[in-house]
Amino acid sequence: MIVDPRCYASDELLRDGGSIHLRALRPDDKQRLHAHFQHLSARSVRFRFLGAKKQLTDAELTRFTELDFESRVALVATLGRGEEEKIIGVGRYDLLPTKPGAQRSAEVAFAVLDEHQGRGIGTVLLEHLLGIARQQGIREFEADVMGENRAMLEVFRCSGLLMRRTLDSGVVHLSFPTEETDAYLEASFTRWRLAAARSLHAFLSPRSVALVGASRRPDTIGGALLANLKRAGFHGAIHPVNPKAKEIDGLTSYPSVSAIGAEVDLAVIAVPARLVEAVVADCARAGVRGVVVISAGFAEVVGSGKERQDRLTELVRSNGMRMIGPNCMGVLNTAPDVLLDATFAPTWPPAGNIGMLSQSGALGITMLDYVEKLGLGLSTFVSVGNKADVSSNDLLAYWADDPRTEVIVLYLESFGNPRKFARLAPQVARSKPIIAVKSGRSAAGKRAASSHSAALASLDVAVDALFEQAGVIRTNTLEELFDVATLLATQPVPRGARVGIVTNAGGPGILLADACAALGLELPEPSLDTISKLRSFLPPEAGLSNPIDMIASASARQFESAIEAMGNDSSMDSLVVVYVPPLVTKPDEIAAAIARGAGKVPGEKPVLTVFLSSKGAPSLLAGGPRGPLPSYSFPENAAQALGAAVRHGSWRSRPPGRALMLEARAEARIRATITRVLEGADGPRWLSPTDLADVLGAAEIRLAPSELTDLDAVESAAERLGYPLVAKAVAAGLLHKSDIGGVILGLESSAAVKTAAETLVERVQRAGAKLDAILLQREIRGGIEALVGVTSDPTFGPLVVCGLGGVLVEVLHDAAFRLTPVTDLDAEEMLASLRSAKLLDGYRGALPGDRAALISVLMRVSALVEVAPEILELDLNPVKVLEPGKGAVVLDARMRIGLPEPARTIARS
Repeated sequence: MIVDPRCYASDELLRDGGSIHLRALRPDDKQRLHAHFQHLSARSVRFRFLGAKKQLTDAELTRFTELDFESRVALVATLGRGEEEKIIGVGRYDLLPTKPGAQRSAEVAFAVLDEHQGRGIGTVLLEHLLGIARQQGIREFEADVMGENRAMLEVFRCSGLLMRRTLDSGVVHLSFPTEETDAYLEASFTRWRLAAARSLHAFLSPRSVALVGASRRPDTIGGALLANLKRAGFHGAIHPVNPKAKEIDGLTSYPSVSAIGAEVDLAVIAVPARLVEAVVADCARAGVRGVVVISAGFAEVVGSGKERQDRLTELVRSNGMRMIGPNCMGVLNTAPDVLLDATFAPTWPPAGNIGMLSQSGALGITMLDYVEKLGLGLSTFVSVGNKADVSSNDLLAYWADDPRTEVIVLYLESFGNPRKFARLAPQVARSKPIIAVKSGRSAAGKRAASSHSAALASLDVAVDALFEQAGVIRTNTLEELFDVATLLATQPVPRGARVGIVTNAGGPGILLADACAALGLELPEPSLDTISKLRSFLPPEAGLSNPIDMIASASARQFESAIEAMGNDSSMDSLVVVYVPPLVTKPDEIAAAIARGAGKVPGEKPVLTVFLSSKGAPSLLAGGPRGPLPSYSFPENAAQALGAAVRHGSWRSRPPGRALMLEARAEARIRATITRVLEGADGPRWLSPTDLADVLGAAEIRLAPSELTDLDAVESAAERLGYPLVAKAVAAGLLHKSDIGGVILGLESSAAVKTAAETLVERVQRAGAKLDAILLQREIRGGIEALVGVTSDPTFGPLVVCGLGGVLVEVLHDAAFRLTPVTDLDAEEMLASLRSAKLLDGYRGALPGDRAALISVLMRVSALVEVAPEILELDLNPVKVLEPGKGAVVLDARMRIGLPEPARTIARS
């Protein structure tokens, strides 16, 4: 995203979990910059200026603060706001003299207050300066660092950048390209992930909690919060805060957090919304690290709620704190050494291995109640409410390294930074399944747009694309979410799709088999050895074909032996045991037998049960050597949960894929065209055919040979191109040429071209437009028509879309979407997911298509978007996919570009 350095602002997390505000240095910062210098130690001054310096002169302060932002850029890290704002770090670069034709380079330098050194401020400033420099066309940074300044040398060493070092008189001269390397991107992301995780320790492992709004009345939220904190057995200190009481429930009460006089890690705030800002300001003065704002009345309500929330968020971030909420129900941690229940929910869940997030407080209470009834266990629970600060990304970062969390469950209503989610979630999901319900699937249908690509993108396809790429298990309902969570919290992820079924009733076994088949699960036949074992203890009437029907009289011993036999069959990846309580057996005996039999199944194979009884599954089902077994009321529920787990296992087993990056020369060529077209533009622009051909050519996306001409020169242009040709009308506002007959095919001669051009003039005039030009293009015959495009979602950013069938794509709604960057595996999966994918294989005698070429087009479009985020819409339609080995050719293309919103990057969300 293009950012004006003069209005640059960002909020960042530091390695100790604190936060800072970054912004451009301003002319009114002279006094703050002078104070910053005065607070630097003599050693830090010497490191910054490579020698002793006692003060900054007025001339230096003026030069440092009055920047032209073309050749000199400076960022400051600050704490506080308004008159209390304090500069704690400065990073700047100055453009170096450049010889004609040489690449632009700049010298970079930093100064961080001594008491804030070691927190990662220098690293954060470097990352942001690099981004601005790349945008300004600066290709290299240089820095002079005293050899004894090991902390600064370590910042550069750990950056992931390609460093060149020389040593002269104790000064290390560093030079490095500003280009983002894979190592740099990984280092930057890892820094953020660890910082985000660290910042949540104040919420989930606090040593002390202040409850603002504590009450003696049990029917109030303040009363319920205090009761829960005490009931759970929190190991730290609890400080009620209520200016109207000196003691509450046996605990000393304080008029304010700052009056406590002891260190407070976490403040839970339950006071009217109008009072929250003052309370948070008091928390900042007291050095509180995290605040949970239970209070409602912010962005979720109409009127001034949004402005109130924005002020609150700025107050929190400018003071180096973090916030959960507002409008949330709190947090809890069941760890034996913490036992924190800072919620007002009536339920304290069992300890377990599930980390849970709910964006809805009401649903959060329901989810906690359901957890208890199902016998599931939680490691931690967080209600994020309005997500003004802490988001699902922060929680994923925390749970990624939390040894007590093995499964992650999310109820989401919105995303803060889906791009960061797309980067983080796959890393977490490789070892810890992520199960999510995202509401809003049925919200208003399609976004009004002028391109085929945008018209195909409904509100929810971006979420599906995000979850598909990130390996997140998306469920449609809360019931399904808990079904999957119950399975993955107690059983391993299946290694394959082969399912064995053991039952004492044929009907439920058939229902389960049908449900499995509908979900792509397989029911292989047992091996001859397994059949022989089953025959040795089952009656002659039993069915020995998968599903194994042991008939209604099956005993506990037969259940146990059948489970052992089928579970150890190498052709089965998982096992489902179905029990219908007949009169001849007792459910408790069968449950105990199932638990014993499951203990004899190899540990890598999940075992599920279905107890078809209104009384549910007996508790004895959890008493075997394998531990708790998931149990479902109906066969279809078990199949759905198992199908989701199998798909997740398949995603885990695939390699990560490879994204394409365009070469530097191609990037420079594209950037030059985009910048020129948008220079002085007052809004989005459609690229002319010439500019579009240049951009596609730079990205090596093959466009059919064409020439832009007019009515008088159309015949000479045709002779230059060669036949057969297609004539296309070019007119302002004419987006879909085929709608008015603006495309004429099969032109085999100069006379045919002349006639077609005259026809186009008439058709455009009848449509009420004016013909600007005629595009002559070599006709590409044969092949399979495809659509490849880009649409920009306001939340998720650019989405690459692909479909087969040309103009029929919109009618059939057979399209696949992915967020950029699109890897080779993403592209393959996009094609495989299309109902029309068989066309590429040669359907009913037709020639097959060059699948590899179409994948290449998808990846190059993705790479193009990464280079030019100004692309709002792109249509390549049709793309002719030729025979294998002959490539894919774009026949028609349109691209709309525009400047993004002025950026205030919130790096943490």
